[in-house]
Amino acid sequence: MSSNSRTLSAIGEISRTETSVAFKRRFMKRLIFVLLGGTFLDGYILGIVGPVSARLTADLHISAFWEGLIAAGALFGILFGSPLGGWASDKYGRKPLFMVDMLVFVIASAAQFFVDSPLQLFVVRLLMGVAIGVEYSVGWPLMAEFAPARLRGMLMGALTMTWYGGFMVAFMVGYVLDQSTHLDWHVIIGSSTFIALIVAVARFGLPESPRWLWRQKRTTEARAIARRFIENAEDRADIEHEHTPTGDVGLGTLFSRRYWRATLFMSGFWFCAVTPYFAIGTFADSVLQKYGLSGGLAGGIGLSALALAGVAITVLLIEKVGRRTLTVPPQWLCTVVLAAIALWSSAPPAAVLALFLIFSFFNAGYNTRTSVYPGEVFPTEARGIGTGFAAAVSRVGAGLGTFLLPWSMSHIGASGTMLIAAGIAGLGAALSQWLAPETKGKSLSETAAGYTH
Repeated sequence: MSSNSRTLSAIGEISRTETSVAFKRRFMKRLIFVLLGGTFLDGYILGIVGPVSARLTADLHISAFWEGLIAAGALFGILFGSPLGGWASDKYGRKPLFMVDMLVFVIASAAQFFVDSPLQLFVVRLLMGVAIGVEYSVGWPLMAEFAPARLRGMLMGALTMTWYGGFMVAFMVGYVLDQSTHLDWHVIIGSSTFIALIVAVARFGLPESPRWLWRQKRTTEARAIARRFIENAEDRADIEHEHTPTGDVGLGTLFSRRYWRATLFMSGFWFCAVTPYFAIGTFADSVLQKYGLSGGLAGGIGLSALALAGVAITVLLIEKVGRRTLTVPPQWLCTVVLAAIALWSSAPPAAVLALFLIFSFFNAGYNTRTSVYPGEVFPTEARGIGTGFAAAVSRVGAGLGTFLLPWSMSHIGASGTMLIAAGIAGLGAALSQWLAPETKGKSLSETAAGYTH
């Protein structure tokens, strides 16, 4: 279809379709639902493995090497899917990638019902991770580009909340089904397929991002979609304040003078925020047992529940307190907490559990900014690939942490492992102290312009 035909079609659609405030709010609720569904699935597929790992290991005769590799498979998939999806969404649009990634996820998730070897399970979960990686680099920019400026931080933060919710629900579902039923582990880990189907169907018919269209010089279509779907007049007007350089943005460009600060901050902050939690959270049961605690459902759910509470409170406060205040101090606190766990060798089990719960709560709180900052510090022309690259770097840390934690606990010991985690948290705190911006209440054109010039 030619550009003129697309423009006439968009204008005609406006004249035929309801554009009331109620319609726009219904659209926003639908967009929020499908985006939250994607991050819920990410947490779910990672959390579901831990509770059935013993049965899975025995059935497939999995070695310690394969156990760590399978647990980290989805994370490594995100490593490849995020930058690829980000580049494609910046070049070809958010809308087509937004559908493809969830369809790939449905197929790969369903394949879990039929795997019969460690290699097959690893490959399937790797593909699921690729789809989730695309989700980060497409869905999150979409949320940033449609969300009202006054609620953007809260809505973007809710993406992290559903990730922790998905992880907690999966851990609970997996544990209960593993302990109380005779369901095969294939069925338990494949349960993500049913959630993915609902999310995929709900995505049909969603529009393209007007900011991406404006970037492509398709200004009439951009205005038409903005008038139809965006409620606030100031948010619609801000789209026309987009002033982006010509040409495509590639991975190398992210390190240019215009983007390097955003790239360094988001990649480093995200890496240091998620690495300790992924490692500790995925193997919560075995980690807690190393410290003389009972582990099991109470310990694993306790860590996830406190994490979810930390995100929920942060989401409620982010538009009042601001981004930076909720980012920097909690990182320093988590550094101290992990160091205390590592160095307090005579601590009673109750004190160790309390420290783990404190870490889980505050770590999750500042992890919320990993879904808020990318859409704000990267401009439209680099929002997809910038988010994707930062997500990929974070999953290097999360994947390595998940893969190496069983080995580290056995060879270095619990104290040494926690000391390494404290060092990673401290590095992230120092980076945020230097580079974390305050973006509360600013439009996307303001946040990006202030961080890339």
